[in-house]
Amino acid sequence: MPLHPATLQFATDGTPYSDLFDDVYHSADGGLGQARHVFLGGNNLPERWRGRDRFVIAETGFGTGLNFLACWAAWREDAGRSRTLHFISCELHPFRADDLAQLHFSWPELAPLAAQLHAQWPALANGMHRLHLDGGRVCLTLYFGDVREGLAQIDACVDAFFLDGFSPAKNPAMWSARVFHLLSRLAAPDATLATWSVAADVREGLRRARFVVEKAPGFGGKREMLRGTLHSEARVHKPSSPPALRHAVIIGAGAAGTAAAERLCARGWEVDIIDFAHGPGQGASGNHAGVLRPQLSFDDNRMSRLSRASALYGWRRIEETISAGIPVRAAACGVFHLAHDETQETRMRATTERLALPGELLRYADAGTASEIIGWRVPHGGWYFPNCGWVQPPSLCAANLATHSNLVRTHWPQFVARIEYRGYLWHALATDGSIIASAPVMILAAGTGLSGFPHAAPTPVYSARGQVSVLPTAENSPPQAVVCCGGYVTPEVDGLRCAGASFDLGDPDPEPRLGDQQMNLAKLESILPGYTAGLDAAMLGARVSFRPVSTDRLPLAGAVPTATQGVPLAAQARHPGLYMISGFGSRGLAWAALMGELLASRIEGEPLPIERELADATDPGRFLLRRYRKHVTEDTP
Repeated sequence: MPLHPATLQFATDGTPYSDLFDDVYHSADGGLGQARHVFLGGNNLPERWRGRDRFVIAETGFGTGLNFLACWAAWREDAGRSRTLHFISCELHPFRADDLAQLHFSWPELAPLAAQLHAQWPALANGMHRLHLDGGRVCLTLYFGDVREGLAQIDACVDAFFLDGFSPAKNPAMWSARVFHLLSRLAAPDATLATWSVAADVREGLRRARFVVEKAPGFGGKREMLRGTLHSEARVHKPSSPPALRHAVIIGAGAAGTAAAERLCARGWEVDIIDFAHGPGQGASGNHAGVLRPQLSFDDNRMSRLSRASALYGWRRIEETISAGIPVRAAACGVFHLAHDETQETRMRATTERLALPGELLRYADAGTASEIIGWRVPHGGWYFPNCGWVQPPSLCAANLATHSNLVRTHWPQFVARIEYRGYLWHALATDGSIIASAPVMILAAGTGLSGFPHAAPTPVYSARGQVSVLPTAENSPPQAVVCCGGYVTPEVDGLRCAGASFDLGDPDPEPRLGDQQMNLAKLESILPGYTAGLDAAMLGARVSFRPVSTDRLPLAGAVPTATQGVPLAAQARHPGLYMISGFGSRGLAWAALMGELLASRIEGEPLPIERELADATDPGRFLLRRYRKHVTEDTP
């Protein structure tokens, strides 16, 4: 369902107001005061987060964001605060960044924090968005969509709940029995809750969801509020803890391995990273330039939603890395995905209208508009992603390791012949049996080299040979944007542009082939008619690499399962401390950053950055579910 942003309006007394629900966003006595009294005080904060490694809060309605800003400010001011703060919030009608800035202008004491929030505020697209604030110590995970769907998709162990939203009379869906039971499912053993509402239906609904609630003095003109704890006999979601020693060995220094390294190091981990090449980004991640943009589908399927979240997160991470002074060769020059013919053009236009994504993320462009932006006449229009573009993969891999260079030890060129688990440590062994590096956690990010590790056998990853053609070109020559249509071509990058690419499963030939060069030129000609005149395939540069591909074309990021089949994901046995991140295929730049964050979150036992459904779709154990699913299907009436 497309999102409908909130409209900035005010009641006669100046309180932010929603005409959609005919209600105000917070008490007329002051939004910041209400946040501090009801939601912080009602959950006994900051006392409860003191001395904790991590504290997790979930909120039912983000609204103006005042509850989050008040909580963040209190956390920063508390010398005994938890090491990290996770704040998860759902919002069906989010404000635009400019409207938030106007709302927050009334609280100058929050200005430095609000500015960070506005700078990272995501595109208003359905789904989950993860923001890293305060140097990564504060993690805001937003779910844009219906709170009932959001709570069902959140994977987290929550310490405190902020029940906020328009009144039960105005917005009953937010205060429904389903919402209360979903909150109970997410609750940690000592979870608490607070809300300004004391409605009888709210109290009874919470009681039925196994919360013990009591009335407390309210804020301002409201005499009472509600606070509660989870019933001692309720089933709770027990938190998982990271290894006592935050140290990992990563095998593979491509986009996958370096993204996982960067995300773990951001959490204070030490990482040993090993690769058979002489540096990062030399294998499948070694092309001169690649494309970072989402995939789309009319039904907005799992691939589409996951790739959209990945592209948005990936570009945010690149921007943050560059802002930190670490160079990455990348440009959000725009990406076109053009139609092959008029029939496909009609479908692409319909998909754009159906998804109704914000214009900064997706637009439909006709042939005339596309030709003008590209700088070359094209016969058909298609999808235009204005804020996407090209990235030079080796520069991104190097930046991932440079971001926390004090926590990274590199080992190259080193070939890992085998891995062993003994003494509660994973050991990466060289051909002669010597230990290259050891740690309690090991991550297999070796691309197509995964087949060399028997532990990874239950997760089928295949090799796809890809040959990219490299064309010498003049500065500022067309195309001025990345253009895709059965193949792709990039703008000029340091006097060269990339075009391609072949995709041949199971082909082990490492040498460039003239036939593939000719095929790439044929693709280029179909994308930009007349562009290849005078180009000789035999005279062009080429690069061959081998990309790891999963059978369902989705990435893998999680704990490596044992070979037991017919067991649901949550019950599958896993090799202790052994993880993998792979299966990126030809979308490595799109998947890498978010899959690195997902893997780091899983290892740490943190709230996950994507919906539960999408996280399950990336779990390496999914390939063992066939027998289980068959059994469930046959036994289901």
